[in-house]
Amino acid sequence: MNRSTTSRARHSSVSLMRMGIFTALIAVGAFIRIPVPICPFTLQLLFTTLAGILLGSRRGGMAVLVYLVLGLVGVPVFTEGGGIAYIFQPTFGYLIGFAAGAWLTGKIIETSPDGSLARYVAACLAGLAVVYGCGMAYVYVINNFYLGTPLGLWPLILYCFLLAVPGDIVLCLLAAVLGRKIRRAGML
Repeated sequence: MNRSTTSRARHSSVSLMRMGIFTALIAVGAFIRIPVPICPFTLQLLFTTLAGILLGSRRGGMAVLVYLVLGLVGVPVFTEGGGIAYIFQPTFGYLIGFAAGAWLTGKIIETSPDGSLARYVAACLAGLAVVYGCGMAYVYVINNFYLGTPLGLWPLILYCFLLAVPGDIVLCLLAAVLGRKIRRAGML
């Protein structure tokens, strides 16, 4: 093995290890619950957003996808367990959104020559918009067309966005500050 091949193998191993760590953090984040009325508040968004910032779009999105696959095959890593039937949970769309949001956040950071805090915040908020877009669309469709529990537009906006988003905005701000600091320090 030449030096170049050894270096690539080491880099690949380190990348896989980092993805595995973020997959584990996302799973742990599902069980760190902050009690608030109406909707569960967990730290999953913080870890999925940090995965996008610190691992980049491709690896960050993949870390979240591995988390989703683990949950769907039955490992109880979701907030209410796991298994393939979880796709019928109204909140499953938010989990799909986590993967897309991590990818978008990472892509914005990767393509930005500007390493300002404002750019990090914008990237995190863009990822959050994707998470909520996927999540709210899924809640609406699953309730109205599968569960037979009709949900109007106003209750959807109120319960799935207005009451939940303030805490997630705080998590986005925290992810932007932490992610920028970690990247600037060259720790990842």
